[in-house]
This record gives sequence, C-alpha cells and structure tokens, in this order.
Amino acid sequence: MQSYTIGQAARLLGVSPDTARRWADAGRVATHRDEGGRRLIDGRDLAAFSVEVGQGGAGEDDEPYTSARNAFPGIVTAVKVGDVAAQVEIQAGPHRLVSLLTREAVEELGLEVGMQATARVKSTNVHIDRA
Repeated sequence: MQSYTIGQAARLLGVSPDTARRWADAGRVATHRDEGGRRLIDGRDLAAFSVEVGQGGAGEDDEPYTSARNAFPGIVTAVKVGDVAAQVEIQAGPHRLVSLLTREAVEELGLEVGMQATARVKSTNVHIDRA
C-alpha cells in the first residue's frame, strides 16, 4: 500500500504542511517512520481521514483547496466495481468527486482506495488520471 509524507498528505488534503503536521501530532491521523526517519501516513488511513476533513471534520480555519484548469489532485476513497461499470470516489481537499467509468478503465489504471489520483472535470464529466 502506498504511503504519503506529511507534505504529500497536506497537498492532497488542501492544507499547509504545518496543519497536516499538527493533525498528526494530535493523533488525528496515524503516522509511522520510514528508514530515513520521515513520517509517513498509510494510504488507507489518509483516505479515511480525507473523507472526515471533506465533511467539515478538520476543525480549523483552513483555506479550501482550489484547483487550476479543473484538475483536482486527491486520494481515492472508494472504488465500487460491477460487471461492466464502476464508480470511483476521490477526496480532493474539501471536494468529493465521483466518476462513473468502465470496469476495464478501473482495472487498467489499477485504482484502489488510498492511492493518489487526479479527477479532471469537463462539463458534467469527471475523468480520473492515475498519479
């Protein structure tokens, strides 16, 4: 499973690294250290926490994440796959984006909860790019 540094997690959550560090220090999201001593957050833990933050559970006066050119970098929080179609949810800062796509596309991209991805919005369509 992919893990994220505090800085990467901050970008995905749409907050400053200092805010992400404070949340980790307060035990709001679990961290572990790599061989180099950097604090990392497991992708599944970050996905769950990003949903909480997106629902207004951050508890601080953080600036909302604003994307440029309709690209929303975030973390995959849910993948539901059927026989033909699939649904992928991404939490990008305070934004929750849902994309309906084919099962084949999800499998080809290897999308799973906890991985980084970018939702691209055009009109009413949401496209997913694997990071």
